[in-house]
Amino acid sequence: MTGLPLTEFLPNVSPIVYGCMGLGGGWNNNAITQADIQQTHEVIDTALDNQINYFDHADIYTFGKAESVFGKVLALRPDLREKMYLQTKCGIRLEDSKGPKRYDLSLAWINYSVEKSLTELHTDYIDVLVLHRPDPLMRVTDIADTFHKLKAAGKVRFLGVSNMQQHQISALQRVLDEPLVVNQIEMSLQKHAWLDETVYTGNQDGKDINFTPGTIEYCNQHNVQIQAWGSLCQGIYSGISTVGQSDAVTQISQLVATLAAEYNTSPEAILLSWLMRHPSQIQPVIGTTNLERIKACAQVATVSLSREHWYALYVSAKGHELP
Repeated sequence: MTGLPLTEFLPNVSPIVYGCMGLGGGWNNNAITQADIQQTHEVIDTALDNQINYFDHADIYTFGKAESVFGKVLALRPDLREKMYLQTKCGIRLEDSKGPKRYDLSLAWINYSVEKSLTELHTDYIDVLVLHRPDPLMRVTDIADTFHKLKAAGKVRFLGVSNMQQHQISALQRVLDEPLVVNQIEMSLQKHAWLDETVYTGNQDGKDINFTPGTIEYCNQHNVQIQAWGSLCQGIYSGISTVGQSDAVTQISQLVATLAAEYNTSPEAILLSWLMRHPSQIQPVIGTTNLERIKACAQVATVSLSREHWYALYVSAKGHELP
C-alpha cells in the first residue's frame, strides 16, 4: 500500500485518510463538551497508532465544530501537529441571512475560510487546502492568485479540489504555477458510477450514468491523488447499519462478510481493499468515530483482493452481470 501520487508532496502520507466530519458533537448548535474533546483525543490517538496520519476537515463540518474541537486538542498537545498532515476544505456556504446554501470560491471567501480554519485548528499552516465544490461563478485566475499568496505567506502548502471533473480541474491547472495534488470524489462499492463509466463506454445501458468520462484517467495522467469520500458506504455493507435493509443490501453484506472471513480480516478492510485494488491508487477517506472500526479499517494494509473477488463484489453491488 505504498506509492500514492501524494507521497511526492507529503512524504510518508498514509494510504487512508481520516475524515473528521463526525467530530464536534454533531450537526447542531450545542456547545462543544468535554466528552467531545475526549472523543477527539481518542480518535486522533487511535488513527496515529494505526498509521493513519492524514486528517481531512472542512470549514462547515458540524457547523464548524469539527475544526474547533480538533484545534482544542492540538492546543493541549502541540506535539501532535508534526505527526500528521492536515487537509481542510472551503467553498460551501450554508444557508444564512444573506442567501441559500451556495458555493463560493471567490477571493474574499477563500481568504476568510483559510484564516478561520487556521484559527480553529490552532495551526500555523494547512498542508492541503481543498476547494470543496465547483462554483459556477468561480474565476480560476482569482483562485490561483489567492492560492499563490497564501502559499507565499506560509499558510497553505498545496492545493486540491473535490467533486470536480477533468475539465474543471484542467481549467484551474492552466493558471496555477504548481500541480493540484488531490481530487476528492464520492467512490465506494455502493456509489460506483465512476467505475461504470469505464465499463459502459459506448453502451446504451450506461446512458444514465452521472459521471464525466475521463476524470479518473485525467487524474492518473496528471498525478492528482484520487481520494474517495463515502468509502465505507455508511456501514450498510459491514453490519453497522441494518435498519430497513433491502434483500440486495443483505446479499452484498453477506458476500463482504464471507470474504472478510476468507481473508481473515474485517468487513471494513474488504470494502476499502475493493477501492484500493483499483490501479488508480485510490486513497479512501473514512469517517467513523468508532475506535474499533478505525482499527478495522487499518487492517486493509494486509489485504489484496483477487481479481475474481473484486469482480464478485462489483457485480453483486450492481445486481446483475456485466455487459
